[in-house]
Amino acid sequence: MVPKLAHVEESVSSYLFFLKLLYTAGHIIALPEVLQVSLRRFLSTSKVISRSRMPSLATQDGGDKTDYDLVVLGGGSGGVATARKAASFGAKVALIEARDGRLGGTCVNVGCVPKKITWNASALASNIQHDLKDYGFDVEYKGFDWKKLRDKRDAYIRKLNGIYVTNLKKDGIELITGVGRFDDDGVMTVEGRKLTAKHYLIAAGGRPKLPNLPGVELGIDSDGFFELDKQPKNVAVIGGGYIGVEICGMFKSFGSGADLFIKESRPLIHFDELLGNGVAEQFANIGVAVHSNLKIEGLERGANDTITVLANGQKYAGYDCVLWAVGRTANSDTIGLEKLGMRLNDRGRLHVDKYQYTGVKNIYAVGDITGQKELTPAAIAAGRKLASRLFNRDEEAHLDYENIPSVVFSHPPCGSVGLSQEQAELKYGKEAIKIYHTSYTPMYHAMTEFKSKCAVKMITVGEEETVIGLHLVGLGSDEMLQGFAVAVQMGATKKQIGATIPIHPTSAEEVIILAAK
Repeated sequence: MVPKLAHVEESVSSYLFFLKLLYTAGHIIALPEVLQVSLRRFLSTSKVISRSRMPSLATQDGGDKTDYDLVVLGGGSGGVATARKAASFGAKVALIEARDGRLGGTCVNVGCVPKKITWNASALASNIQHDLKDYGFDVEYKGFDWKKLRDKRDAYIRKLNGIYVTNLKKDGIELITGVGRFDDDGVMTVEGRKLTAKHYLIAAGGRPKLPNLPGVELGIDSDGFFELDKQPKNVAVIGGGYIGVEICGMFKSFGSGADLFIKESRPLIHFDELLGNGVAEQFANIGVAVHSNLKIEGLERGANDTITVLANGQKYAGYDCVLWAVGRTANSDTIGLEKLGMRLNDRGRLHVDKYQYTGVKNIYAVGDITGQKELTPAAIAAGRKLASRLFNRDEEAHLDYENIPSVVFSHPPCGSVGLSQEQAELKYGKEAIKIYHTSYTPMYHAMTEFKSKCAVKMITVGEEETVIGLHLVGLGSDEMLQGFAVAVQMGATKKQIGATIPIHPTSAEEVIILAAK
């Protein structure tokens, strides 16, 4: 008698589940290597076993029974990525997010995504104002509808929020809305509910920092930038990091008056000097005043409901918007870490080792709260590595935080991968490194009166001249850098990059030409 298909499926499913339990417990190591590889590949991709029927891996090891294998605090990019990767290995996962329906963290809601949308719009505005007539288009810039852009941008973000929720449900992850906090016993609680787990992940992110100065409430922060109902006429941006530089450039490209106030000698002080000097030169080109070496003393209300910036004993008046971009702080002060004896640095960031371990048993952290690399792709990669180590027996899995590329969406954009010149000199000594420079005007500006310069700096070390730093300023830098970052990550030499046949005519070929010299 032929068994019913449902019985066959159930039998196969049970057998596969038994194999998976053996695999996760480490009992298939006696199989021939070829079978081990095939079984691992099959089990890691098999959809036969429903997660709803798969017992928690954490409760199969003879230890104390817990509610979950993994509880994640924070529904940002790093937290969600870790949760989903862990669930893909059969872990029972819960994710806690304080903001109802606002998954995605800073990046999706008040960071990378809305910033890039706004930057795209401001780049279009700049092209209309400066370039299109020179290319023969009969256009006149009359401004744009700020509220329309904001509303469409917000609708897109809500769509992304919904996709995150759907993905968690699809992966069998329990989403808990509320404020998570460790109790005295080191157990995560949400509004009185205890969530015991084999492992906890802190991915609570960060928030904009505000200074303790008179009149601070007269300004807004970067979160407030995305809430503005209308375009300000005259803006003061305080802070010379990438957030301040990006927002200041966007305001100016939209047609607002925009001034940048910084305490350092140049913008982007934590990047290679090529980037900061390049941004300062371009800001001067488009009419942004950069007030450097300032000590901000506060804000005060001026005439006609304007705002005045107080700095170095002087008054800078006439602004209808002041934006604070003076750094970010970790969300580490409200989740009960003081009860666990965790190490925090002076910025409230959690200290972790290369495996994202906090030093407190079974508690890990990824993302902005660690301050390692406050970049979304880094948090995602670190979280996935952690999940593979905890739930897929990949015992040495961890993220290498060196050579992670980053881009500043200034006008024009700029970016870096590897060491800055200052870092390279400190690490290897001035005599051991070589610096190569080039600058050029991109062909885009062949037809335009308005021009923006591009520049490249390549840093090498050793007799073979391994490229240990690459820094770009100018149109297309954001897209160019990704490809060259692969080469730097792989340890490419200047000669190897220079041996590549360049694509002509492009800005990227300037890097190849520089390397070929």
